[in-house]
Amino acid sequence: MSETATAALTGKALLAKVKELSSLPRRERAKQCGYYTTTKGGQVRVNLTDFYDALLSARGIPLSPEAPKDGRGREPTYRVSVHQNGQIVIGATYTKAMGLEPGDEFEIKLGYKHIHLIQVDSDKKILDIDSDEDDDEDDEE
Repeated sequence: MSETATAALTGKALLAKVKELSSLPRRERAKQCGYYTTTKGGQVRVNLTDFYDALLSARGIPLSPEAPKDGRGREPTYRVSVHQNGQIVIGATYTKAMGLEPGDEFEIKLGYKHIHLIQVDSDKKILDIDSDEDDDEDDEE
């Protein structure tokens, strides 16, 4: 089992130390900043991956995108594909964002290379959910 020899520098301390050691090779810089382990046999192994991750983090560059707010699932892509059975599933993320409830009805209007979903109110009054009025001009093409 390996053991870390010293506490690795992070943040502004790491950036200052790297600048101070700019004349050294990258492995030696990483080692001087504490990014190494010593094996049972006494062999020193420099961990460049953690060193680079810490450098990027210290410079304010996130390595991974933020997790979804609820901690599960995927981020919405605003793209769907037609399933093998011919259905298009919109997904709960979008219906929740629009405040839709089970049983809400829509009128489907087909255009050239697009589909408009127009919500039908319970009194059979049509509510236009599509806020992009420029799409109507596409019908003429």
